[in-house]
Amino acid sequence: MKIETTEEKEELNLVTLAQEYADEDKARGLLESLLWPDGAVCPHCKNHKEKAIYKLQSKDGSKTKVRKGLYKCGACRKPFTVTVGTIFEASHIPISKWLMAFFIICSSKKSISANQLSRMLKTTYKAAWFMAHRLRFAVSPEMPLRKLLKGDVEVDETFVGGKGFRCSRYRRQTPVVALIERGGDMTTRVVSNVTQKNLGQILHECVNKDADVHTDEHTAYRNPLKVWKSHSTVVHSRREYSRRNPDGSVSGINSCESFFSLLKRGVYGSWHHVSREHLPKYANEFAFRWNTRGQTDGERMETAIGMVTGKRLTYRQAI
Repeated sequence: MKIETTEEKEELNLVTLAQEYADEDKARGLLESLLWPDGAVCPHCKNHKEKAIYKLQSKDGSKTKVRKGLYKCGACRKPFTVTVGTIFEASHIPISKWLMAFFIICSSKKSISANQLSRMLKTTYKAAWFMAHRLRFAVSPEMPLRKLLKGDVEVDETFVGGKGFRCSRYRRQTPVVALIERGGDMTTRVVSNVTQKNLGQILHECVNKDADVHTDEHTAYRNPLKVWKSHSTVVHSRREYSRRNPDGSVSGINSCESFFSLLKRGVYGSWHHVSREHLPKYANEFAFRWNTRGQTDGERMETAIGMVTGKRLTYRQAI
């Protein structure tokens, strides 16, 4: 009996990226294989196999040099490279360093500061900061969500940033709302303040009406959640953090608490300060790692790179 064997795909890691893909041509080839698994796709007209796509190369003896990785679309007749129409477009940073930056951030459970990233990649702080923000922009979910959260959904809020006396802390800090489908994906929202109107809008955008929603005793959830299938609460003021109900279901928001603990470790331990303007991107970075928690670091990096197409973030927009 003949046993058919298939060659397993090599798992990407930092050693492999540093040793095998430090060469820019090999790094570009890896990026092309990740973004174009079935062949080149024109970013201008989305031509894939309808008409031919040509790879341009310098002719022997020609004085005109064609830059490496350049293609020309047979449909719209426009030239392009693999970075056009992605967050890599117009970047002067080598693709090899971009790949390592993606792996480092995707594999850092509590994130990494731009200063540390700049030291590891030997770039300026400005370049490392911009790279990290472009990555966070790439992995941010599209709005509105394509798939609403369903089943048992936990919703909770926390306050990030700022210090001061308790009477003034909420005016200094920024509220972050987490919505987590148990055993599934999650999303985050940064709001100006925690009100019935704001929470109701977030729930409408992110949670299916047939979901069983779990929250704490915050009164702002009561009226908005009247139109959902069910709404159960745990009373933290009575030291109630999880409760098993007679029907076998479990009420609680421990998944949200776990996510917030990771997010705040990133704020306190890595970034030290996060502005209100950039907080949504930082929260989305942690949400992306949460949603890909079942993947290896290499698989998570490939997933993140697969999300860069059709997204651009200029430095002027970032600051």
